[in-house]
Amino acid sequence: YQYPLIFGLILAFCWCSLVCCSRIYMGMHSILDVIAGFLYAILILLVFHPLVDLIDNFNLTYKYAPLIIISLHLALGIFSFTLDTWSTSRGDTAQILGCGAGVACGSHINYMVGLQLDPPPHALPLSLSSLTVTVFGKAILRLLIGVVVLLLTKIGMKKVTIPLACRIFRIAQADVRKARQRMEVELPYRYVTYGTVGFSLMFVVPCLFHFIGLS
Repeated sequence: YQYPLIFGLILAFCWCSLVCCSRIYMGMHSILDVIAGFLYAILILLVFHPLVDLIDNFNLTYKYAPLIIISLHLALGIFSFTLDTWSTSRGDTAQILGCGAGVACGSHINYMVGLQLDPPPHALPLSLSSLTVTVFGKAILRLLIGVVVLLLTKIGMKKVTIPLACRIFRIAQADVRKARQRMEVELPYRYVTYGTVGFSLMFVVPCLFHFIGLS
């Protein structure tokens, strides 16, 4: 959409500040951690921004892209680091990688079945339409339905993956919290659950909207 540049900059600054300050307030990261993460994000942006279209085209069009994406993200989750003591960072990493893989695979399926979510380049930029009661109501309905579907997906996959991982790796399920801290349970649970959530976000929910006329 076409919107004022200053609006986008203010929104980006506020969102970035809220995320950074929340990490410090919750005691999850120090100020130096946040500064290093911010600088690292800028470095990633500088390196990958010129390659975004190339990577996106590969994800959408290459036949074996989902297999490569899933394998790469699994490998990153397993071999990225090891822990001397348990930390939330390992589960968070698997959660982010799983969600990313699910979103990428969902986008690939969308392209393959012809469910185009993005307008063609020649139609861009889009102009913001006037806000009416109908448009607002439709947006709220889409939001509510989408959130419910994603929450149900998360709950359902969580109930399936944790007991299944415990059974496969022969880990006692009496203390679920302790079992979830084991790498054999934590990584598959986070990866599969949030991978499914990401896939639902990009494919299942849009298909549902299309079916009920909320596209």
